[in-house]
Amino acid sequence: MPLKTFYSENHRLHFPQAELSGGQFVTPFERPSRVEYVLNRLKERGFSDIEKPAEADLEPARRLLDPGYLDFLQTAWADWKAEGMAGEIIAANVPARGMHLDRVPANIDGKVGYYCHASETAMTAGTWAAACSSLASAQAAQRHVAAGASAAFALCRPPGHHATRDQYGGYCFLNNAAIVAQMMRDGGADRVAVLDVDFHHGNGTQDIFYGRGDVLFASLHGAPQDAYPYFIGYADETGKGDGDGANINYPMPPGTGYAVWAEALENAIARIGDWGADALVLSLGVDAYKEDPISFFKLDSPDFIDMGQRIARLSLPTVICMEGGYAIEAVGINTVNVLEGFENA
Repeated sequence: MPLKTFYSENHRLHFPQAELSGGQFVTPFERPSRVEYVLNRLKERGFSDIEKPAEADLEPARRLLDPGYLDFLQTAWADWKAEGMAGEIIAANVPARGMHLDRVPANIDGKVGYYCHASETAMTAGTWAAACSSLASAQAAQRHVAAGASAAFALCRPPGHHATRDQYGGYCFLNNAAIVAQMMRDGGADRVAVLDVDFHHGNGTQDIFYGRGDVLFASLHGAPQDAYPYFIGYADETGKGDGDGANINYPMPPGTGYAVWAEALENAIARIGDWGADALVLSLGVDAYKEDPISFFKLDSPDFIDMGQRIARLSLPTVICMEGGYAIEAVGINTVNVLEGFENA
């Protein structure tokens, strides 16, 4: 039986009209039409069990994330408008080396910079509601798996894996994968693995679990010397304290094809198996595709089928959370290819 999908129409509430890219403002690469291509492909391929989630439960987020950050996300738009700002929320001032990182400004312009790590990500009046609806989809998928399903797909938008415990950026506001992993732990899983196959390093997930030994994080991504988020994602970042050894990065250079990429995936799968994971969260980005506009790997559409087959062989209860993928016409094909490969393994 096809995987159940959870999806909310409220993702449409987040649609900034501008993204700063290459020194100019462009229509954001992360936009509502991404979801439409996935939905259409799901239906074409028989994944007709698509359900609207219940409202998001913020309690798991409050236990995992910085409370000041969550308060900021909820009030940022009202505060921005109260200050007389005319446009969308875009960070213009950020703390840099030598500045205070422990003092939150009172002015909303400074507060935005404090809680943001990438100024390409704008916020609008509907961003908070859309982020909550994205989290709600992920939580509904987790509950479905906790109730006995082997796997479920959360068609999350906006994505989540770049959101840290106290910062947004990379189009992400709430880290859906991390919150789902915590819910799995709270539900009785002793060890949860988060496997991130998005082209961009899952810096937010790494940040949240870096000092913990009960959640393994493995990320396959473009080398940070050449790819966003640039300042994190190196192979020597292996965790700290209780988390030493529970963080695994596979940075790869421009032009990487599937043979090399799949070797890294096999290594990650083996590490997850050897570590003894009880459950899996898959951060599914399909921007490793060869024609993605903001990535530089060379995976082709059939490779995503094989990817899903390989991951399924872990035979773990799995929640699949949608992350990136910006080759709009191919994002639906590649996403569903992973799901079909996973389902038919």
